[in-house]
Amino acid sequence: MHTNPSGLLLIDKPQDFTSNDVVAVARRALHTKCIGHSGTLDPMATGLLILLIERSATRLQEKFLKLPKVYQAELTLGTETDSWDAQGSPTRTAPVPALTLAQIQTATQSLTGSVHQQIPPVSAKKINGRKMYDLAREGTPVEDRFNTIEIFEWKDISFDGTNKITFTLHCSCGTYVRSLALMLARALGTTGHLTALRRLSIGNFDVANAFDGNKLKTTPREEIVKFLQEPVL
Repeated sequence: MHTNPSGLLLIDKPQDFTSNDVVAVARRALHTKCIGHSGTLDPMATGLLILLIERSATRLQEKFLKLPKVYQAELTLGTETDSWDAQGSPTRTAPVPALTLAQIQTATQSLTGSVHQQIPPVSAKKINGRKMYDLAREGTPVEDRFNTIEIFEWKDISFDGTNKITFTLHCSCGTYVRSLALMLARALGTTGHLTALRRLSIGNFDVANAFDGNKLKTTPREEIVKFLQEPVL
C-alpha cells in the first residue's frame, strides 16, 4: 500500500504569495491534499512558513501555531495606509519629528511585555466566519478588534536619520507586526506603515534551514521529500 510522505516542510515564502498559495502549490507538488501550515504570513512578507504534511503533522497544528516567533521588519514613518503595510492605500500623513535612536529605543521599551494591540482591519482574522479583509473590501463596517500579546524583545534597532526604522522583534503568537509598527510610529509622535517584513524563526525552527518557496513548483517531488522533518516540537 502506497503511503504519502509526512512531516514538516520548512518553506522560505516568497513575497506576493499568500500562505494559502504556498499550501496549494505544495499539495500539487507532493500529490496530497492533507497539508496545513503553522501561521499565516501576509502576502508582502517573506520568510519561514512551516507546512504540516499529512495527518501525523496536521494534528499538531495548534501546538505549532502557539510557538513564539522572530521577525525582521522595516517601518517607514510619515504615511499611514489602510492595511498598515506597503500593500495598502495611503489614508493619512503626519510630519516626522526629529528623532534620535535613543528616543526610538525608549519607545520600544514601552511596547515590551504584555501589549494590547489592535488587529489590523485588513487581516485574515475571522468575524462570524468571514475574514476581515473580505469585509474591508466590501466596505462592511467592522468595530475595532484587539488582542493581548507578549513582546519579549526588540533588537537590532536602527534609524536612517530621516524616516526609516528597522528592527528585529521577538514575540508571542498572535502578534501583528503591522500593528506594533504603527503603535511605535504613534508613540514617536507621527504615523507610519510597515514596508518590509521577514519571519526568521518559529520556535526552534529557522528560515536558514528552509526550502526556497520559489522552487516549489519546479522541483521534483522526490527532491522536496528529502527536506521533510519529523514533526517534533
